[in-house]
Amino acid sequence: MTWMLIRLVLSLAFVGGVLWFAARLAKKRGLGSSGGLVEVVARQRMGRASTVNVLRIADRVLIVGATEEQVTLLAELDGDAVEATLAERAAAAPTAAGGPAVPAPRVGGALAGSVFDRSGWQGFVTQLRERTVRR
Repeated sequence: MTWMLIRLVLSLAFVGGVLWFAARLAKKRGLGSSGGLVEVVARQRMGRASTVNVLRIADRVLIVGATEEQVTLLAELDGDAVEATLAERAAAAPTAAGGPAVPAPRVGGALAGSVFDRSGWQGFVTQLRERTVRR
C-alpha cells in the first residue's frame, strides 16, 4: 500500500515537471501569446454555436461572425467611432439606487439603428420586463 502511494506521488511529480518544462519552453518561443496585436473589444452570443465579435487588430476594427464551421467578416468600423462608443459605455454607470441604468438614446455612432446597437436591445429587454412584472 505504501509503495503504491509513493509511485502515485512520483508519477504526479513527473507529470507536473513535464508540464512546467513545456510551459517554459512555450513561453520562451513565444507560443500562446499574440503580443497584444489582436484584442477582443466585445463579444455577443447569437445562438448556441454562433457569436458576433468586435476585434481590434492594430489600428483596424472588424466585426466578425463566427460559427463552429466558419468565420465571416461582417463589417469594418472606424476606430474613432468604436473608441467613442466605449467611452459612452464607461460613462453610463448603474444608478445609485441599485437599479439598472436606463441608457439614453444615442443620436449617432457607427452602430446606431443597426442590429448591433446595444441601446436598442436594452430598451427592448426593459419593455419586456415591464410587461412581465406582476404587480
